[in-house]
Amino acid sequence: MLYDTDRDSNAVKGRVVVKVPASTANLGPGFDSLGMALSLYAWVSIAPASSTRITLVGDNLSGIAQDKSNLIYVVAQSVFEKAGVVLPELDIGIRSDIPLTRGLGSSASAIVGALVAANALIGDVLSKDELFQMATALEKHPDNVGASLFGGIIAAAWDGSRAEYVRIEPPKGMDVLVAIPEFELSTKKARNVLPEQIPMQDAVFNVTHSSLLTAALASGRLDLLAHAMRDRLHQPYRAALIPGMETILREATEHGALGAVLSGAGPTLLLLARSELAGNGQLVSFVRKAMADEGIQVTTRWLEPCLHGPQVRVVGKDDPDFSQEPGQFLSFIEAEVSA
Repeated sequence: MLYDTDRDSNAVKGRVVVKVPASTANLGPGFDSLGMALSLYAWVSIAPASSTRITLVGDNLSGIAQDKSNLIYVVAQSVFEKAGVVLPELDIGIRSDIPLTRGLGSSASAIVGALVAANALIGDVLSKDELFQMATALEKHPDNVGASLFGGIIAAAWDGSRAEYVRIEPPKGMDVLVAIPEFELSTKKARNVLPEQIPMQDAVFNVTHSSLLTAALASGRLDLLAHAMRDRLHQPYRAALIPGMETILREATEHGALGAVLSGAGPTLLLLARSELAGNGQLVSFVRKAMADEGIQVTTRWLEPCLHGPQVRVVGKDDPDFSQEPGQFLSFIEAEVSA
């Protein structure tokens, strides 16, 4: 049985598996402040063990460490340390449908998954706010981790010591098209192209448009998104790293999109559309052609805003679904969720 960590806090013995949504950040002008959870997921499995073992499942985890330098292990240990618990050896399984370094919050989902799983394993000792503060300090982006932790749309701010957020219910009737290029783009590289200073008029432009976008999303004004999602703070500087991006951002509304933005630091492009147009191939064809004209192949996928944060499954050692093999167990979870 899946349950939300908001409702249950029973001590755990056995294995914990957490399903965590992906996220998109910035949403155009909301640089480092606006994030949205997406219906694309990662799974993190943690159980006590006599010696540490890390099993990777799926095709999106190439290069991920399988020793105690693994991010899931490190983050889990930070939870145990904060709670005063000693669990040095863990059996960890990881499965992810979220591509790495593509601007869809893969590291944020991993951090949130590890925090929630480790906390559930010891009986939910830490509060949701404590997990949010830890996640923000680790990831440095409260919009990404906030979206994965709380679901929906998150408006967040972090001053380097404390993060605050407001959750917004996504407007009804809005779907998401993601265009994922075949190449990776590290956040560090995408950050390095940003200027240290910007003109005052560009700063004012972003403040006003970010405020309008937040209000439009909160009130369901889909008609305002094309205007509100414009940005002068980061997208113009990153466009050179992503061939085809300028064309898509400029012309997407002519092909049925409500608006188009760079997802996080990229290179994934994100287009919002009315739900009734999700099955229309016009927008997909436009995106693929715009990227193909620049020699870039993309994977396109229709998603929805995810309305929930992490979901947790607890399996005791006497449960018939319990397996000593994390890979087998995660495959079981995948089959169950896909059913």
